[in-house]
Amino acid sequence: MISVEEARSHYSGKDAAHDFEHVMRVLNLAERIGEAEGADMEILRAAVLLHDVARVAEDEGGSCHAEAGAQRARQILAGHPQHKIEAVAHAIATHRFRSSATPQSLEAKILYDADKLDAIGAIGVARAYAIAGRCAQRLWAAVSPDHADRSTDEARGDVANPEHTPVHEHTFKLSRLKDSLFTETARTIAIERHSYMAQFFERLEREVHGEL
Repeated sequence: MISVEEARSHYSGKDAAHDFEHVMRVLNLAERIGEAEGADMEILRAAVLLHDVARVAEDEGGSCHAEAGAQRARQILAGHPQHKIEAVAHAIATHRFRSSATPQSLEAKILYDADKLDAIGAIGVARAYAIAGRCAQRLWAAVSPDHADRSTDEARGDVANPEHTPVHEHTFKLSRLKDSLFTETARTIAIERHSYMAQFFERLEREVHGEL
């Protein structure tokens, strides 16, 4: 439905956490998961390639990038069979963690899973600190015990909060991603990534306190 180079032309942001390299990492994961789980690879690839197409607009104060991205995908893919376009749009609209929308199709679940796998492990830590640097966040801060229990609506403004740090992001989101995944293949991949990330943040706190 759309090639890598065609998709690349719709991305212009320089955010290291959500650039086209992120899209390609998610594509690699999605193809691995999709082939194992029996997905419609045409729908899946198109959804992955366009899933963050509205990210820049959201970062500049626009609407939710998942919802806006679904609408943008409909425009980009105009001319293809409508049921395929809507399958792609559904996957994009439901790929966000900070959303109440739930993926229903296998392809939507795999996009969600692949996108979240790229948010944990070593790459997840790197991305969290890339965002922190862009937003002038501190490297570490103590996190209240109830931070992970906030609602999705409360969490949507996290990045704009000057007190938010990668440690807060790990507590509310990153540490919970492993258990939010839908497919068996993704859950298997997540085990080692989650363990590495958890060890990193545990060690970070010990180093902050001079214990190591």
